Amino acid sequence: EFGRFLQLVNSPGTGAQSRLPGEDELIERLIDQWIVHTEATAARFPKPAKEDILKESERLAAQFGSADAYRARLLDLGLTAESVARNVERQIYLARYLDYKLRPAAHVESTQVEKYFREELLPKLRTRGQEAPSLESVEGQIRELLTQREISARAAKWLEETRARLRIEIAGKKNSP
Repeated sequence: EFGRFLQLVNSPGTGAQSRLPGEDELIERLIDQWIVHTEATAARFPKPAKEDILKESERLAAQFGSADAYRARLLDLGLTAESVARNVERQIYLARYLDYKLRPAAHVESTQVEKYFREELLPKLRTRGQEAPSLESVEGQIRELLTQREISARAAKWLEETRARLRIEIAGKKNSP
């Protein structure tokens, strides 16, 4: 179900068949989710509100252009609205927990913001023929983008270190990690 949900999220509205993650990749991602979920639950981190789940589910469905196209894609993938809502809830819960856990340590310096502006944003805008905004007008957005990158990097490192301390056996696999 999670693999099919990933296909739904990764190819919204295109009708294109996205690559179904391989079994090993899915297992790795599910292990990561289990690690985060276990810690979040132990920390008594609050579940997302039903309104947040509904809003995100509706946002996902809207990317398909019409309710019929969305229902057809769900049918094609063997998903239901309930299974999508369940996966959306889990993704929101895990992302918010990681943000809560790692954002305080994610510091972005002004020099990093300026470097991103000069070396990444301006070249992209030039290739598109778009006018460059002032650094001041986009500084907050750049800072949040860089903060999210830092959180992602810290999450990857934390998960790698945590996995290394665990002994995980996968039923039915000969060479479990």
